[in-house]
Amino acid sequence: MSDDVQDRPAGQDQDQSGHPGHDSKPGASGASAAVMDKSRRKPLLIGLVVAVVVIGLLYFAYQLLIGSRSVSTDNAYVAGENAQITPLTQGQVVEVAVVNTQPVRKGQLLMRLDDADQKIAVAEAEAMLSMAQRRYTQSRAQGSAAGASATAKEAAIPEGQARLAAAQADLAKARTDYQRRANLDGSGAVSGEELTSARNALASAQAAVRQAQASISQARADAISARQEETASRAATQGLAVNEAPEVRAAMSRLATAKLDLARTVIRAPIDGVIAQRTVQVGQRVTNATVAMVVVPVEQLYVDANFKEDQLGKVRSGQNVEVTSDFYGDDVVYHGKVVGFSGGTGAAFALIPAQNATGNWIKVVQRLPVRIQLDPKELREHPLRVGLSMEATIDLSSGRR
Repeated sequence: MSDDVQDRPAGQDQDQSGHPGHDSKPGASGASAAVMDKSRRKPLLIGLVVAVVVIGLLYFAYQLLIGSRSVSTDNAYVAGENAQITPLTQGQVVEVAVVNTQPVRKGQLLMRLDDADQKIAVAEAEAMLSMAQRRYTQSRAQGSAAGASATAKEAAIPEGQARLAAAQADLAKARTDYQRRANLDGSGAVSGEELTSARNALASAQAAVRQAQASISQARADAISARQEETASRAATQGLAVNEAPEVRAAMSRLATAKLDLARTVIRAPIDGVIAQRTVQVGQRVTNATVAMVVVPVEQLYVDANFKEDQLGKVRSGQNVEVTSDFYGDDVVYHGKVVGFSGGTGAAFALIPAQNATGNWIKVVQRLPVRIQLDPKELREHPLRVGLSMEATIDLSSGRR
């Protein structure tokens, strides 16, 4: 045991006696580290404060120089003025020339209806027009005949006047003869029979004069009536060509309507686009209220971007917009312009508008749709479809006057 004591290091003996040795050095190192941590704490806090201040300044500078010059939203969608294909006449579908997703050009055949009824209507309208033209010609001929009849009856007036003059001359002669015989009555130079005969001749001459006068009056009345008939006959055609007559124009209008209905049995694309929502089938009977299909104008699409109301204070029509699509990603950037604002928020036009007149009302930031017109050339290079999600960024510094 003494050997063990002798072999121990001196430091270990001091440890056992309570004096510091080698084992007491780690404690001293920990105390020194704690003192050093306290000394380094202040610089670290200062550095942290400086970093926060720098980040705040950078954010403020970004908002002032960059962020305040634009507003963005990802609540944006592709829209378009779709063309609904609605037949303008009724009939049975005999041909459908397109299918859904098929691109079409303006004027391309879409569908065809049975045109048998429309052809019959055209033939009937043509017959009515021909009849109206014949009635016009007949009316003009009747007017000419009435004019000739009036002229003939007017010519009878001078003839009656001539007969009246002859009757008046006969009356004068008969009156002279009767007066001469009446003066000789009682002298025996004239017999009673001769005087009676002269009296009868005078009465006949007077009657002939009255008859001639009546004939003249009748001829004048007949001439006036004939002229009035001529005026009535010519009234419907006077100053009008055959195609300007009212009956003829009405018949021409009916014929044009019938031909239009016949032409409408062939339905063509009104615009360039892509076929969507085709619901019509061959053999189906359609009316002028049936929506057969929809043509989406993929080269004339636009974007409705729903911005928050607190983003729109500086947004104006004509400002430039950069738009990206989830369909193509950030590699394809569309360039457009703000063309208008909706007349109300989406909540205002909802089927069931929000009722905020309650004690539990909570303010919700509203969104207003902004219409963005896209570049047609870019749309042709990278076509879009209605309903695709978009992200729009409006440059507030553009479009200023």
